[in-house]
Amino acid sequence: MARREVFVNIYEQITGWRFVLIFLLLIIGAGVLYYFTQLGLQVEEREKKYASLYAAGISFTIEQNGSDCEYTYVQEMLEANETVPMIIVMNGVPSDYSQNIPELEDKKKKWTESEKLDFKYNLVAEMGQEHPPIEFVVGKDKGYVYYSNSVVVRQLRYFPYVLIGTFLIFGSLAYIAYSSSRKAEQNRVWVGLAKETAHQLGTPISALMAWVEVLRANPEFDASIGDEMEKDVKRLETITTRFSNIGSIPQMNKEKIVEIVEQTLKYLERRISTKVKVYFTSQIPNDVLVDVNRHLFEWVIENLCKNAVDAMSGKGELSVLIQPLSKNRIAIDVTDTGKGISQSNLRKVFRPGFSTKKRGWGLGLTLAKRIIENYHEGRLYVKETQLDKGTTFRIILDVAEA
Repeated sequence: MARREVFVNIYEQITGWRFVLIFLLLIIGAGVLYYFTQLGLQVEEREKKYASLYAAGISFTIEQNGSDCEYTYVQEMLEANETVPMIIVMNGVPSDYSQNIPELEDKKKKWTESEKLDFKYNLVAEMGQEHPPIEFVVGKDKGYVYYSNSVVVRQLRYFPYVLIGTFLIFGSLAYIAYSSSRKAEQNRVWVGLAKETAHQLGTPISALMAWVEVLRANPEFDASIGDEMEKDVKRLETITTRFSNIGSIPQMNKEKIVEIVEQTLKYLERRISTKVKVYFTSQIPNDVLVDVNRHLFEWVIENLCKNAVDAMSGKGELSVLIQPLSKNRIAIDVTDTGKGISQSNLRKVFRPGFSTKKRGWGLGLTLAKRIIENYHEGRLYVKETQLDKGTTFRIILDVAEA
């Protein structure tokens, strides 16, 4: 019992650290977004200064036109902008003064005057929506510098999302690889444990069969006791067969599913509390076939029913219903009137080692889910549960082709 608790605690600690890691990743993601947002704002502010200097330079050049003033510095300042798209508007009309607008600078493109003017008006309208224009005065005339963000700013705006997306993709791939590796390791543990269990049970079972025959040879031995002992030995043989099948690729056969479930319930009904009423209902024909391994599937039904009996504390109603579904599928519902499953435990019921009982290792439902989903290519899940009212587990299987 202590070992099982240690195992569960370690698993819960790992799960807790997983949430801490996710929280740290969210903080890092928010930090990346904030950093690049601030960086983009700083670059935008710098480009606004470029636009202001450009407006001042244009105003100075026009005002000093014809004078002996040295324009070299102003010209260098105007040409220093190599990234920010700009255009001058004088008295409401776009001028030919522009920078970093490839469409207007493409000399191979043949513009008509009306096409060129329409393009400029549309460009000015778009830039005006992006940034308010910068005003400058030349004599009695007013001019405006319209500008838009450079390619660098636009890339900075989307780069953090690309970066986070890249991290998420690589993180997802790493998690998938880790999960696959862990599942493969778990599979090896399951297979090894099952094979070893079957191997260890084989020898004492053979010895018990021999001892039963020895006891039967004694005339004073009660034959009825021998019959009961033989039943128990055969039961052990069935358990050994189950472990042997789960430790290898099980042989699937077309079986009458109604017959298997009904016989399993009859076997259990004689071995559980008489205060538990068992009800079996089938809404499908008795000759419906399903590809199953009989020994393993009986084990699943037994585990679900035993868990139901434990949930009811040995008193209540256990109902098993087989009904047809669409697309050649059937559903097997195992319903109890027990204490139900809380929302906090709902995600843990199939986890190895999880159990609300004081006894047991919490592997029954884990084995059942593994048998149904890995070997029978079906589904096993909690269909519905209510506290103090009961729980329904559902198995979904494909009907075999005739």
